[in-house]
Amino acid sequence: MEELFKLVTPQRLARMRGVLERRQRDLELVMDYVYSPHNLAAIIRSADAVNIGKVYYRHQTRTRLNREITIGADKWMFIEYIENLEALYQRKKGEGVQIVSTDLTLKSINFREVDYTKPTLIVVGNEVDGVSELTREYADINVVIPMHGMSQSLNVSVATAVILYEAERQRVQKGLYNTPHYSEEEIEKIIKDWIKRDAL
Repeated sequence: MEELFKLVTPQRLARMRGVLERRQRDLELVMDYVYSPHNLAAIIRSADAVNIGKVYYRHQTRTRLNREITIGADKWMFIEYIENLEALYQRKKGEGVQIVSTDLTLKSINFREVDYTKPTLIVVGNEVDGVSELTREYADINVVIPMHGMSQSLNVSVATAVILYEAERQRVQKGLYNTPHYSEEEIEKIIKDWIKRDAL
């Protein structure tokens, strides 16, 4: 590890550690067939800004991320292409994670009414059809963002950012960014991987 430290400045190393000590391990996001590479990249950038634990995405084909939009955020985020979304939902439910879906239903509530300080998996759908039927089956809570103009919805990347920052607001108020969610051993391992990646 000491040899790796020499590849980055002390300031860079401190920045990496600080990010990991504030990362919200139990706040994650699923992009359920988000089609646009632009939206995929913009969402990952917002996820990095809020410092959430992980981003999952699925698509008919493995879409390349637009790094002009992520501005390198994908380098530091934990991102996983997921093929079996149902298995992910079942595992998260078994871990006691609430699944919050952006979906307009008769039971949908204002996105601000959700307690995002609980372990949470936020799911956003594609630009045309919204979330999949599978997500509708597993979602514990459906949320909507109030619209006061003629438009009926926000762009999916904008909507995701709005919800993530509500989660960030609640978590800051509760002090969840002040306590590391990872062990020291996990932080050391991730930093080691990041230094190698950063040096490429």
